[in-house]
Amino acid sequence: MKQAKKEIGHREFVFLMALLMSMTALSIDAMLPALGQIGQSLNVQNPNDTQMVISAVFLGMAGGLLLYGPLSDSYGRKNSLYLGIGIFLVGIIISIYSTNFSFMLMGRLLQGFGSASARVVTVALIRDRFEGSEMGRMMSLILAVFIMVPAMAPSIGQGILYVADWRAIFWFIFALGIFGGLWLNIRQPETLTAENRRSFTFSIIYSGIKETLKNPISRTYAIISGIIFGAFIGYLSSAQQIFQLQYELKDSFPLYFGGLALAIGVSSFVNSKLVMRFKMEALCQTAMIIITIVSSFFMIYMFTLEGDPSLTILMMYLLVIFFNVGILFGNLNTLAVQPLGHIAGVGTSIVGSVQTIFSVGLGGLIGQLYNGTVIPLISGFFACGILGLLLFLKLQHHIKKHNLYSPAK
Repeated sequence: MKQAKKEIGHREFVFLMALLMSMTALSIDAMLPALGQIGQSLNVQNPNDTQMVISAVFLGMAGGLLLYGPLSDSYGRKNSLYLGIGIFLVGIIISIYSTNFSFMLMGRLLQGFGSASARVVTVALIRDRFEGSEMGRMMSLILAVFIMVPAMAPSIGQGILYVADWRAIFWFIFALGIFGGLWLNIRQPETLTAENRRSFTFSIIYSGIKETLKNPISRTYAIISGIIFGAFIGYLSSAQQIFQLQYELKDSFPLYFGGLALAIGVSSFVNSKLVMRFKMEALCQTAMIIITIVSSFFMIYMFTLEGDPSLTILMMYLLVIFFNVGILFGNLNTLAVQPLGHIAGVGTSIVGSVQTIFSVGLGGLIGQLYNGTVIPLISGFFACGILGLLLFLKLQHHIKKHNLYSPAK
């Protein structure tokens, strides 16, 4: 492929990275309004089992994350993205033509496995061009644009369902994947020069994995991020049942879901300004303290209502939580990857894989515990918030005690 002769501007770079990163979000959130229809079409008996259409994508991603980082360090960022986008598109085709739930889940696993390339390689691309607080700022700007996708995706899916069935949503995502691949090919130059590439051997990959996992900063931040994101996956898995069934919002569900997604987008934009003035560690600690305290008070209030608060009160709670989750998303990933600049590809892979494994397990458990109330969801945010905070405080003590490298210093 012929490379562009110069780096594209920051604004175009932000939108391209956001589009590539959005493939996973779109394939998840656009399908939320269609989960009931998919369950009926494929004869799913237990309504909670339709949550697997969501969690299967994350499970596939956990496996894919281990592959694309080493590939991008050896064969370049763009070639690795091309491979991932291709697998993602194959997975979409399988889901479109699935006639039973097993084939649907197989297609969803491939979609997650393929879209993992965008998750890993885009971060490596950003790390190639930016460092420190500037990287944190770019990550926050990209996430601020990216978050518009999950904000609009359920409305897009709902709109498609007005004129076609759930398979048409997959065709829409397929077309967007083609567009993203073409944009990448035409406009984005390769950021990893030939002299900086590493041979694709298992020994080098193993050494990269070993170095990443032995780094206490990267390892712990990845686990904390996975724990916090686990509560969010629990929300994604049960959102359709909570809003469409429990609160009987029906076709209004995308509006409420989109409003909550925008809270994360707003916080990501705010964070892009805050990281230029405050340490990322301080921002993360404050966000987790707020999540834990607010969730604890809401749990007490919720139990007095037997898990059935008013929709208005629930939305107010979730807006506060998601604003702080948005602060954590970009900062925790940046803190985890920052010490691994010399092995950015494989390092990003391992960090993302650890995060996803933790988040899928916790999120799947929270989602499967849905019992017609929001008690499992709120309890999940509380438990994940306090666990993440405790690990965070332990890591800060370890860094201070041993005078370890900290990117925010």
